[in-house]
Amino acid sequence: MNRKKQLTAENREFFTLVRQAITTNPFSDERLKLDKRIADFPGQGAGSHNIDRTISAIEAKIRELEKPRKDIATIYTGVDRNLIETAILFWLFYRFRKNFDAFIQKQIEAGETPIKLDFFDEIFAFLKLRGFEDEEIQRTIEHSYQFRRAFHFINRNLIGRSPVMKTLRHNLWNNIFTHNLELYRLFLLNRMEDFSTLILGETGTGKGTVASAIGRSGYIPFEMSKKSFVESFMQSFRSINLSQFPETLIESELFGHKKGAFTGAIEDYMGIFGRCSFYGAIFLDEIGETSHPIQIKLLQVLQDRVFHPVGSRQQERFQGRVITATNRPLQELRYNKVFRDDFYYRMCSDIISVPSLRQRIREDPSELDDLLDFIVARLVGDDAGELIQLVKDTIRKQPGSGYPWYGNVRELEQCVRRVILKKEYEGDIPDLNESLEKQISSRMESGEITASQLMSGYCSMLYDRHGTYEEVSKITGLDRRTVTKHIKAWSGF
Repeated sequence: MNRKKQLTAENREFFTLVRQAITTNPFSDERLKLDKRIADFPGQGAGSHNIDRTISAIEAKIRELEKPRKDIATIYTGVDRNLIETAILFWLFYRFRKNFDAFIQKQIEAGETPIKLDFFDEIFAFLKLRGFEDEEIQRTIEHSYQFRRAFHFINRNLIGRSPVMKTLRHNLWNNIFTHNLELYRLFLLNRMEDFSTLILGETGTGKGTVASAIGRSGYIPFEMSKKSFVESFMQSFRSINLSQFPETLIESELFGHKKGAFTGAIEDYMGIFGRCSFYGAIFLDEIGETSHPIQIKLLQVLQDRVFHPVGSRQQERFQGRVITATNRPLQELRYNKVFRDDFYYRMCSDIISVPSLRQRIREDPSELDDLLDFIVARLVGDDAGELIQLVKDTIRKQPGSGYPWYGNVRELEQCVRRVILKKEYEGDIPDLNESLEKQISSRMESGEITASQLMSGYCSMLYDRHGTYEEVSKITGLDRRTVTKHIKAWSGF
């Protein structure tokens, strides 16, 4: 009988750092510090942080332990075995990260049909050699694929160096895996359907991209015999814009209907809740446009996980996760009772705010250049340096560096297309029909308004209501000259 080995105190300290790293949010400053500590661990050398140095340090430690025999997962026990298995998972994840990225892209191209994991045999051999059982290999593949998908959709599609974008990426990872990855793996791996999410942000900020990152990063089981996952992440995410449908059709679009349920219902129809898979998520955009009766029906789905198609008494179950979004300020929705309180509290297990482009550029002006690089490359390919420079030079001249980008990233994308076509973009005029109350509330919600701007907006709002500077002066307690100055200033913000 082979005697079980124990790690040395030094190796145990090293592998404990590795376990802390793998369970720490990869978009956090704490994770960067841990990666560097691993790379600079005594005996590993020192230098600037680079993930490849971190992985090399982990690989070197594991190979050192493998010198007597490769199946090290079987010759250690208890905490030591857990530490080594975690380190092997870390090493495997980064060793095969390019394979996973290529596989994700192939699955995007294949659509809703699951494809075979073309490097399964390599992963299987890698883990089997080190003493992993089949069930452990299956679990490792499932975890690695989910981690890589989440990182892929967050890191590649939500770029930006500004503090607010770093915070957004950090919050998205926690939304998918919670603040503690070990807790997620032990208790919540396939139980996240009860955690609904409300996404807030102005029109054009990328709320749909955020929702897609969450919806396509859920847990999907792997079938060893077929060497494929049970479903494609392209099938697991469904979205619907509620503002596109009249009130009379929203219920049918959500829950489906039976033939003959109403005039025009000539056949059975499966709504978005019925089409959502067991491991999927649905995105309800413009949730702020729904009436109270629809909110009551949605509340039943969120609470009891059941719904009834229109015209049917048959109860159907919903197993997926619900993601909602609105471009209306939350304060307005709640203060004006647009949202029922019970509905609001049930759908906001997490609230994620997507920053405006104005705020992003204000925090880090290089954000605009990063986005232009990303947008042009996506339109015409990576080898487009000359075209990228043309776009940047044109935008710097007009609309200029101080332009507020009323339509956010969506406007910037159309601006790039316009510049490519015409080599000009004059900018857009904001919606003049939008109430001052909404403009002020929106800026307060996103933290993008100074005290001076707030007073200017308030004075302008009062002037619109009462029509005279004197009345505004009386209400605010300011002299007429100051009121006039504030009202004129507001038009320039």
